[in-house]
Amino acid sequence: MSSVTWWRDFLGSAGQMENARLQEHRRGERSFSLGPVLLGDILEHARPLGHHEDATTLNLGFGFVYYGLIRALRPRHVLVIGSGFGFSVVCLALGLKDNRRGALTFVDPSHSVFRDGPLHTVGGTAHWDDPSKVRAHFGRFGIDGIVTHHKTTSAGFFSDYKARGLPSIDFAFIDGSHSFDDVKNDFSSALRHAGRNAYFMLHDTNIYVRELVRHAGVKRWLKILKAKEDLFEVVDFPFSSGVAIVRALKDDAWKDL
Repeated sequence: MSSVTWWRDFLGSAGQMENARLQEHRRGERSFSLGPVLLGDILEHARPLGHHEDATTLNLGFGFVYYGLIRALRPRHVLVIGSGFGFSVVCLALGLKDNRRGALTFVDPSHSVFRDGPLHTVGGTAHWDDPSKVRAHFGRFGIDGIVTHHKTTSAGFFSDYKARGLPSIDFAFIDGSHSFDDVKNDFSSALRHAGRNAYFMLHDTNIYVRELVRHAGVKRWLKILKAKEDLFEVVDFPFSSGVAIVRALKDDAWKDL
């Protein structure tokens, strides 16, 4: 039995599944989406990669942290840079949905390791090529009206940020190219459009082998942020691929980076 779908057998027939789904939608109207059916759908279709998840117990791992932070912080504008199958996007956007406020901007050029080569992506599958399929993917989770996908690189996205008419960033999740320079640029660029008490998350802080061969630089960048105690507060969770939370302490912290 697949570890991702064991819960389907537990729930029983297709009729029981549909009834459970309807019950979850009703609960969602009361601002809590995370029932067992939706948790199973997230694990199966948003496919978490290195988020300390456990499909056998419907445990989203760090996904619960992402959702919980959005519920607690109540941001109006969330930015996500990079996602293989949308796990972080879904967890964060469900928090916005249940808060009944806020929008999520998702930036991913939809690179493919076969089409663009390994230097541009690690395991990329061009999952975000077709706009209709992107809408359907997020529609499965009821967040297609919350998420806007920009099929471009982060550099291209930030080069005309103001022209896009986007508001300031309250919360950013950075999981794009993992090279030191790209992580630094993504963080610094997002910080320029944020301010004091904006929160940032950096995924893959615990991928030591790639760090050793200089194929990734997330942890090295995090060490620089930790050293700037007057500008940032940092908490790292070194489990699975690792994720860190960073809070900006000043409006113009980007000037010192």
